[in-house]
Amino acid sequence: MIKIHSDDFPAIAYTKTGLGPVVVLLHGFPENGGLWHNIVPALSVSYTVIVPDIPGAGNSVPLVSDTTSMEQLAHSIKAIIDNEHLDKVVLAGHSMGGYIALAFADAYPEYVKGLCLIHSTAAADTEEKKENRYKAIALIKKGGKESFLRNAIPNMFADRFKNEHPEIIEEQIKRGMQLADNSMIAYYDAMAKRPGRQEVLKSTAFPVQWIFGKEDNLIDFSNTLAQSRLNNISFVAVYEGCGHMSMLEATDKLKFNIEEFASYCYNS
Repeated sequence: MIKIHSDDFPAIAYTKTGLGPVVVLLHGFPENGGLWHNIVPALSVSYTVIVPDIPGAGNSVPLVSDTTSMEQLAHSIKAIIDNEHLDKVVLAGHSMGGYIALAFADAYPEYVKGLCLIHSTAAADTEEKKENRYKAIALIKKGGKESFLRNAIPNMFADRFKNEHPEIIEEQIKRGMQLADNSMIAYYDAMAKRPGRQEVLKSTAFPVQWIFGKEDNLIDFSNTLAQSRLNNISFVAVYEGCGHMSMLEATDKLKFNIEEFASYCYNS
């Protein structure tokens, strides 16, 4: 585990595994870098895999304030890249990690070799989604974090998977409970306030990969699929019988697709 700091965050933790071109894996909410434990071993055979704990999560220091922004979180990824003296990376972001990756690509496009969006979107929240996030924030502030997680996390998985693997659902709830209340509130607030970044896709010179779960309850499939037509080079994979958590629900497919995409980015 490596720890650095930035202007915004006193401790940013990340792991670095393998050799070769760099793939950075950004976890979503309410997770930490351990989310990628099924993916890293295969990727690290051919790539250097960097897995941050997004500031506020995992081994990074919990957020002092209950506010942050996708831009600040993106700058923390730039601090890691600077610390490792990297020129270009393939960024893969899951859900909120995709929002951070898009904010990074907006601010630092010259550092992006390729962008992989896993169950994520370039669109801003709808008013309905913002309202739901603020209701969740109010619940967490009242001490209802566990109640929120026990309702939200099962909804991230396809029905068959969660019925067959209740132990994995319970493990994810326990991992979510490790996230400090301030961090959880700050992430949801940042997601609600983030801008749409469709213009980033239109102006990009690098390829973009899209990973969809056909049973994803959190991402508007048809709307987000249309976004894949905005950039010049798109890789699109749709997983049948998968929800919002392909690194757990469809591990082998996701490993293959990220490897395939990274190979294209670094060899084309």
